[in-house]
Amino acid sequence: MGFDGTGKFLLAVSHSGRGVFSTDTWARVARDPEVTYPCDGKVLGIGPLEGQPITVTERNEKRDQIEMTTPDGRCRLLGESGGITIL
Repeated sequence: MGFDGTGKFLLAVSHSGRGVFSTDTWARVARDPEVTYPCDGKVLGIGPLEGQPITVTERNEKRDQIEMTTPDGRCRLLGESGGITIL
């Protein structure tokens, strides 16, 4: 998962596709079920992030969880295999 340059959107990438979420409401604003994996730590955005390369932090066998903070410091996020929790 990773944020766009403005911090207004979160791009989540999983085995079931990509989703873009508004960091104001946490509502999903775009979804693409096509499986896409990061290349060199980046994934192309969809919806309001269409075509933008978004830097993402990946979860793998050495890292079960991803902890991130929104760019404005308002929320912490915990990414796990079952989803993302806003703390």
